Amino acid sequence: MKEQLVNSVFFGAAITMVTFYIGELLKKKYKHPLVNPLLISIVAIIAILVIFKIDFNSYNNGAKYISFFLTPATVCLAIPLYEELQHLKDNWLAIMAGIISGMLSSAVTILVLSIAFKLNHQDYVTLLPKSITVAIGMGVSQELQGIVSITIAVIIITGILGNVVGEFILDKFNIKHPIAKGVAYGSSSHALGTAKAMEIGELEGAISSLSLAVTGVLTVGVASVFANFL
Repeated sequence: MKEQLVNSVFFGAAITMVTFYIGELLKKKYKHPLVNPLLISIVAIIAILVIFKIDFNSYNNGAKYISFFLTPATVCLAIPLYEELQHLKDNWLAIMAGIISGMLSSAVTILVLSIAFKLNHQDYVTLLPKSITVAIGMGVSQELQGIVSITIAVIIITGILGNVVGEFILDKFNIKHPIAKGVAYGSSSHALGTAKAMEIGELEGAISSLSLAVTGVLTVGVASVFANFL
């Protein structure tokens, strides 16, 4: 019975959706930043695979179909962007300055910490795409010959941290402007940060969507340049 269930193409997709849905219910009930649906889903899936000794490939047979929708889902973020087009036109210079600053500060921080902790070149380039979406980050990591599986994990962790502590940090630094919030979320914590920005407001979500896309595109070039520094 277990073999039939695990080998089904629906198994991976089913437990992914069920655990995420449970995470959403818990989030609505407890309304705490640490009660994050994605984090709950990841922990629950790992626990299920370990406890029941299920091979990751068996899980991924079904889960890969959900991964397929990563790119289309990212493209859909253009909808709120279009709805707030006038704000983008009026503030394009400030938005671009914020995006570029965020992207460069991320790359410089990774370089400095990699030197400080004496990471090798492969580990260093593995971390460079940490602030962009998984769909783009995987390609960047592969192109730079990093460890793609670790890149994915780092991207997810970055997104969760931005989603969970982003609002707290913005409050501590007294950052109130919706455009500043949107740029901060989108350029630092990609789609998960954008999801949080959309919860805060439509303008924040739209700016975060733009920041996410532009950061992803620019990081492809910037990461290639910074890869030569170590």
